[in-house]
Amino acid sequence: MKIVEASGLGLRTRRGWVYRDVDLAAEAGELHAVTGPPGSGRTSLLLALAGRFPHTEGELRRRGPAALGQVAGVHEPDPTLTVAEHIQERLLLLGPVPRRRQLAPIAAVRARRAYRRDAFAAAIAGAGLTDAPLDPDRYGRDLTPVERQLLGLVLASLSGPNLIVADDVDAGSDAPEREWIWSALARLADQGYAVIASARAVEPGATAIVHRIGDPNLPTRTELTLPTPALVAPRAAADRDQTPR
Repeated sequence: MKIVEASGLGLRTRRGWVYRDVDLAAEAGELHAVTGPPGSGRTSLLLALAGRFPHTEGELRRRGPAALGQVAGVHEPDPTLTVAEHIQERLLLLGPVPRRRQLAPIAAVRARRAYRRDAFAAAIAGAGLTDAPLDPDRYGRDLTPVERQLLGLVLASLSGPNLIVADDVDAGSDAPEREWIWSALARLADQGYAVIASARAVEPGATAIVHRIGDPNLPTRTELTLPTPALVAPRAAADRDQTPR
């Protein structure tokens, strides 16, 4: 089942093209990688695919909800919360499990039912990342780049979305960490999610469908400017969900 389809997708501003002519179709259970140099429009494209950012050209169709993993400047860990507190907060914001269980994968249902007992263990197991190098007592401000990525993926999986996107998954990590994060992304896809991640390059051996964007002859993209405050994870008590974008 196709979860997201983009045809001739592009975003043009007064300063030129951010990205253009993107064709991408991701099905449930597939891992896709959007690669390109810094400034190639990878982040804007990911946000557009997830329904969190506009596009000006082409067509975009998406089936079901999308959730954001780590996206720098848009969806990041709260520096004052521990990993366990991030998970507990997200589960509380998601509320009771829907009566119609088909609305969320069984792993997400189990995690949400278990949040009062052991939210951290249930969430990690639900995402299929029991070997994740995450310390439940570690604060957001102390997380390494790969730990931030992993926490973002775990949080994204809790709502049981059809699509999970994560940005710059290879930033600030060494080769073993990059290998691990691509393995984690593949495991999420194996659970039935459509997963789209951006990176400068795909780690050798990763089972991802690669889409290269960024023509060096195109005008330099403008800096990413979010059109509405709703795209930034709010800290207000009424809406502290960090699944933005």
